[in-house]
Amino acid sequence: MQPILLFIGGTEIVFILFVVVLVFGADKLPEVARGLGKGMRTLKDATNDIKHEVTKSAKESDLVDTDAAKEIQEEINKVKDDLEDFTGSVKRKM
Repeated sequence: MQPILLFIGGTEIVFILFVVVLVFGADKLPEVARGLGKGMRTLKDATNDIKHEVTKSAKESDLVDTDAAKEIQEEINKVKDDLEDFTGSVKRKM
């Protein structure tokens, strides 16, 4: 049985990659991948900045609920792990 990632099987991922090659061309793929990587990095940096600002404001106002903060951190880590699993599988296929 094939592993299913985000409700997309292996054949669908291959088909999507094939369409991407047809649309952008093989010579443009590194540029597209680089742009996608930069976009993901920017999103990650923005998320971390927002998280630090909220944490800083909460600490200054003495509003920090450590249990809620731990739960949120655990959820963020789960999403990050899922994203890394997805990008890892995409990188391995290329």
